[in-house]
Amino acid sequence: MPPLSELLVEYGLAVLFAWAFAVQAGLPAPAIPMLVGAGALSGSGHMNLAFAVGVTMLATLGADALWYALGRYMGAAALGALCRFSLDPDTFIRDAKERFMVHRMRYVILAKFLPGLNPLAAGLAGAVAIRPERFLFYAAVGALLWASVWIVLGYVCSGLIGLVMTQLAGAGRPLAIAVALALGAYVVFKYVKRRRFLLHLRKARITAAELKQRLDRGDALVIVDLRTDLDIHLAPYGIPGACRIPPEALDHHHQDSPIAPGSEVVFYCAEPREATSARMALRLAANGFTRVHPLSGGLEDWREAGFPVEPLEAVSPVADR
Repeated sequence: MPPLSELLVEYGLAVLFAWAFAVQAGLPAPAIPMLVGAGALSGSGHMNLAFAVGVTMLATLGADALWYALGRYMGAAALGALCRFSLDPDTFIRDAKERFMVHRMRYVILAKFLPGLNPLAAGLAGAVAIRPERFLFYAAVGALLWASVWIVLGYVCSGLIGLVMTQLAGAGRPLAIAVALALGAYVVFKYVKRRRFLLHLRKARITAAELKQRLDRGDALVIVDLRTDLDIHLAPYGIPGACRIPPEALDHHHQDSPIAPGSEVVFYCAEPREATSARMALRLAANGFTRVHPLSGGLEDWREAGFPVEPLEAVSPVADR
């Protein structure tokens, strides 16, 4: 495969558009080298700077519009597909929800600069029904900033970049092989760690039907709602009797935990594969709790089974900040 600079020289703006769209739509690929390379080519006279920024901005807006529409019509369920590109779906999706609640529409701008999170920000904006014109304004500002920062940087440093590329020309293939091996080793390590994590918790899960049967029998269970404020905005109800406890409150030794030692605990969340519930079940097990269960399918499986829910007060995530 030819290097990015050769692709840009040969196919120009078409490659820049396709690459920017794919990256901001969620493809796990590096964006900065392509944008800086486009800027360097503009500095050397091989590409028009304004066209490069404009094409990148349009591609980013296209990716934003796609994920906004998916979030608008499919809700938060559309975001579950993104965890397939992540080896840490718990932190990948939950952190995006929490940052969205903190930064509100500014997160649509910030997410352009955070690898892999732009489609989540756009999808969340659609899921909470932010007006299209308001979303497009913030998305356009973010797209312009993202494109301009890296392309202009390449333009300004085009002479230095050309010198570095010349010096590295002889070591290009060995360097590329070393980087590929390092990335491959990292991916394998994360994959194996994730698989061990899921296999360890498979037997600990409890289904909605099993939980309902045990509650009907009067078993003493502590049910913990781990969902974010954004999750509750999207689904403002919960399992009757559940207590809301943020995960960070459980990241302590068992004597400091808000859950009494010896309790049998059931966690539920809104992340794909019950990721947050599974992580907290492991954390409590390591701190001395012996009976901890993630709820399989989370709240949605409970509700879809026809079991009762109680209304909750939701925090609006769409106010201007």
